[in-house]
Amino acid sequence: MTLDSPLSTVDCPPRAASRGIVRPARRPAGWVAPGPSPLVPADRPQVWPRSGEDLCYLAGDWRILQRVRGHRWSLDDLVTAWFAATHVDGAPARIFDLGCGIGAVLMLLAWRFPAARCVGIEAQAMSVALARRSLAWNGVERRCEVRRGDLREPRLAAEGTVYDLVTGTPPYLPAGTATVPTRSQQAPCHIEQRGGIEAYCAAAARLLTPRGRFVVCHSRPARVASAAATAGLAISLRRDVIPRAGKAALFSVFVLQRDTTAGAPAIAAPLVVRDPDGQRTVEFGVLRQDMGMPP
Repeated sequence: MTLDSPLSTVDCPPRAASRGIVRPARRPAGWVAPGPSPLVPADRPQVWPRSGEDLCYLAGDWRILQRVRGHRWSLDDLVTAWFAATHVDGAPARIFDLGCGIGAVLMLLAWRFPAARCVGIEAQAMSVALARRSLAWNGVERRCEVRRGDLREPRLAAEGTVYDLVTGTPPYLPAGTATVPTRSQQAPCHIEQRGGIEAYCAAAARLLTPRGRFVVCHSRPARVASAAATAGLAISLRRDVIPRAGKAALFSVFVLQRDTTAGAPAIAAPLVVRDPDGQRTVEFGVLRQDMGMPP
């Protein structure tokens, strides 16, 4: 059984803040949030939710701003961040998230690696603004930033800067193959308006250190393999994600690296999110715990 925690000063925006929604915590009694605490700037009402926005829990006590009727962080983001955190070579000093959207993967990894320098790039102005305000709410602006730009631009990072870990949650659907979503921010998150997995692999190849890892999710493994090979990368590990026991995979997560001589990729046992009765599996519960979420 979970209970709403009482409101604290962190749950109460300054009086000058606009009328957005601050979601209350739903946590078991006695559960203590792990990981680094947010450094909430109480004197900055602009980082609190505005009309049409909500402030939701993400990892530990960290939170994320979202549009109520816009793009919202999802299972893809959570699994990609967790897979990246558990398959990177040591603790990464530098992390880069391609097409970071509202910053969910970026912040999950910043929470998991509190000493890492984290950078995201995003083309949608609304998403960039939300992500930057979320970083400010959690007090990590000094080591985390979101840049506005197109990930296909060769100079998306400072010249010569490379990263131990690069991540991405690209859109899966080529333009013209699906109905374009009408909610704010959602179309570029589903439809390939600025490139698909091919563009993400090319960008990652420019950014990775020699031993770096690129962790990405996608629904078409063959297309990922082709895109990786074209960019001079290779898949070292793949894991399918099944939303409910008995169903087909919803998407897969991949670890890519520069070594193209390693042979066929290893394929891990599928991650099943819910059992036949619709309850979270034990394994998915462990994943959530690893990423700072309550049981």
